[in-house]
Amino acid sequence: DWLSNIQNPASERCAFVEVRFKNERKAFFINVNNLPLHIGNVVTVQSSPGHDVGVVSLTGELVKIQMKKKKASEEAALKIYRQANQKDLEVWQEARNKEETVKVEARKIYHKLGLEMKITDVEYQGDASKVTFYYTADSRVDFRQLIKEYAAAFRTKIDMKQIGFRQEAAKVGGIGSCGRELCCSTWLTDFRSVNTNVARYQQLSINPQKLAGQCGKLKCCLNYELDSYLDALSHFPSSSTTLDTEKGKAFCIKIDVFKKKMWFAYVDNSMAWYDFDIDLVKKMIGKNKKGEKIEPLEDLKQPDFAATTVDLIQENNVDRFEKKNRNNR
Repeated sequence: DWLSNIQNPASERCAFVEVRFKNERKAFFINVNNLPLHIGNVVTVQSSPGHDVGVVSLTGELVKIQMKKKKASEEAALKIYRQANQKDLEVWQEARNKEETVKVEARKIYHKLGLEMKITDVEYQGDASKVTFYYTADSRVDFRQLIKEYAAAFRTKIDMKQIGFRQEAAKVGGIGSCGRELCCSTWLTDFRSVNTNVARYQQLSINPQKLAGQCGKLKCCLNYELDSYLDALSHFPSSSTTLDTEKGKAFCIKIDVFKKKMWFAYVDNSMAWYDFDIDLVKKMIGKNKKGEKIEPLEDLKQPDFAATTVDLIQENNVDRFEKKNRNNR
């Protein structure tokens, strides 16, 4: 909270508070009773029907900025009743403990009815008067019989909420191919669209098995370095560049953003590749624009000098731990 140390010039304090519920679900509430709330307080808030229990995740002026960012209406904000008492906490904890068994039972019921859907998570309201089932489905599902079965089995108000496959991965959690916990289940709050052009800009092979995350969609992390790649590619000639040489036309076959090189091959013989720095490629393009043909690519190719590496810590030596100058007695 970067506004926590800043005094508001107006005497009025922000009356809105951000409250977090299960699975990082957050909502904004108005503090009508001017309670001295801090981050981490457990509060009882207005819900429909009854009340819910959540944890305060943000207070102060930063809440207004978050509300503006998420386009939350101040008029539609519900109220905070009180700080949760012992009875509220007991009912809330008891309801949370039932969620796993309810999820298993709910899956058995929709399997029995033969519905093409998958229940990912179950969330009880703080007063146990309503239970929300989060599900994923590829097509529309007829809930008429299912709601009757659930109401008879669980004796409470039923709410069905469809989520996407990315939201499902965020709720379930897991370990990504990078070895870390999934971004969507830890810190990522919004899902931005990712398309295959992002992979093409980064010179990645379009392999769905490598580019897809656990949700089956393209990985969100493909967007993280996209701006850096676009900035680097702005200094490159177009990948559709063709060079007019004395031996014939040559086209660009590959780009290396890090080494700042472009690979070219003849149209007649695409098996032989020749790599050039982008500065040299720009000079060749300039010659072609003047109507001059450039020399054959093999004559322009500069010899590669192997970089000499020095093994400072001798990690490639098998006998690095042996004492070499030991006097033999």
